[in-house]
Amino acid sequence: MANKSNVILSALCIFITLTFVFIDPIPQPEKYNIFADSREFITIRNFFDVISSIPFILIGAVGIILEIKKKLSQDNMPEVPIYRILFFGVFLTGAGSIYYHLSPNNDTLVWDRLPMTIVFVSLFVGLMSEHIGKEWQRWLFYPLLLAGFASVFYWHFTEQVGRGDLRPYLLVQFLPLLMVPLVMFMYRSRFNGRIHIWWMLGCYLLAKLSELNDLEIYQWSGLVSGHTLKHILVAIALLILLRMLSCRQQIA
Repeated sequence: MANKSNVILSALCIFITLTFVFIDPIPQPEKYNIFADSREFITIRNFFDVISSIPFILIGAVGIILEIKKKLSQDNMPEVPIYRILFFGVFLTGAGSIYYHLSPNNDTLVWDRLPMTIVFVSLFVGLMSEHIGKEWQRWLFYPLLLAGFASVFYWHFTEQVGRGDLRPYLLVQFLPLLMVPLVMFMYRSRFNGRIHIWWMLGCYLLAKLSELNDLEIYQWSGLVSGHTLKHILVAIALLILLRMLSCRQQIA
């Protein structure tokens, strides 16, 4: 049964990847770097998008400290410290997001997206290995991490030559969203507390919807934009992850 599930999962990953390869290039929207809420306070442009990035730095720092102190329940191999790298990526995501929102453009966006690929890949491989097999950490983690970095540099290069293409970056971001729920249905985890993963995925889905409705949410609320709300929801998702790793127990 496990071998059959592995074949199905591998075939689906290959199919999704090939789909992204053969569809037309996906350009970044021209107004991507223009946000609904550009209010300036205490000389800080895009103030609320900037300060809503600070929780990432705090959560990342706490996660790193807890992992170093062995307070997180995980069984990563010593040569593949997935969750330590994940929270380091969260920390860098906060710093990169602040840097980007102070002056939104494609050059600063690189430093926002690069650390996010660390988080996507780390979470994906961490959860996959806990459900399918510990050896997946060694096989997948560093190659996928390099692929994540390459996807950002590829996007930036194509933007510079006038034919922007987000396909590889979108694949790195959304493949985990598609595969993790499937893996949870097909395999048992070595840890309890999986309900946290569903809550985390739900928060992230709401965050993406908020991002897509940046202006509409700002016009409706008059207080917070969709992009700022996205930061808040992603921070909540990361807190759920941190709680799961702090409280769960190994069962197999």
